[in-house]
Amino acid sequence: MPAPKRTPRATRQPGEQAQIALRFRTWGGARQGAGRPRSSQRVSHLTRERVTRHVPLHVTLRLVRGLPSLRGKAAFRVVREALAAQRRGGVHVIHYSIQSNHLHLLVEAQSTQGLARGMQALSIRLAKQLNRSFERKGRVFADRFHARALKTPLEVRRALAYVLNNFRRHADGKGPRLPLSFRDPMSSAHWFDGWDPEWVHAAPDKRALLDPAPTLESGVVAARSFLLRSGWRRHGLLQPFDVSDAEPKPKSRSPAGGKLRRTADARQRRARSPA
Repeated sequence: MPAPKRTPRATRQPGEQAQIALRFRTWGGARQGAGRPRSSQRVSHLTRERVTRHVPLHVTLRLVRGLPSLRGKAAFRVVREALAAQRRGGVHVIHYSIQSNHLHLLVEAQSTQGLARGMQALSIRLAKQLNRSFERKGRVFADRFHARALKTPLEVRRALAYVLNNFRRHADGKGPRLPLSFRDPMSSAHWFDGWDPEWVHAAPDKRALLDPAPTLESGVVAARSFLLRSGWRRHGLLQPFDVSDAEPKPKSRSPAGGKLRRTADARQRRARSPA
């Protein structure tokens, strides 16, 4: 049987370019950029813990960089209207605080699904209306909402102090301290009934009486859960200068708090003394 003839190998002619072998990319594997893109730098995308109607939550929404402040009059009206419309949704906003680039909310929801759908509706409503107010298009919130369950009366009290006095927390670190009786008008502090009576009847700062949108609804509803309705009160009523979200320390180990109390006592004595 004759041997098969071999086909002669093609030879490259002078001046002819060599053919480049193509490398086909494959999916997966330990390569740079493989896997699900990391769209979040702040909020974890792990499964959220179970939500029930008995446990309130502290929710935070943060804006992308470069947007105007939410504490402007026009933006504040937009947020207040959105919160008022949310009263008909699956998430009940009990208290809020509007800061320049983020929102703090204390909310109640019936279930995990109700929280997700309610916050999604609120985020969409806010994004559309804020873009219309800012005359822009594009993304408004930097990430999905962050939620932390408040399971004990002490956690609820700390969250109330943190949210309602959040503006003081930021302002006192940047400039002169606010008056002790100051309550942020761009929060739900005006509708909060858990203030210490000693400070409710104190002469307030003029800015505390100015509501940027007095004709709009408050945007909040009454608490239904025991923890947020009355359970937190066992740890004491709130004061307008209480910005601590940590467990109170003994008086002997808290010189800053002691100084604040002494200043408050001195102001009270001057107010009570005859002219």
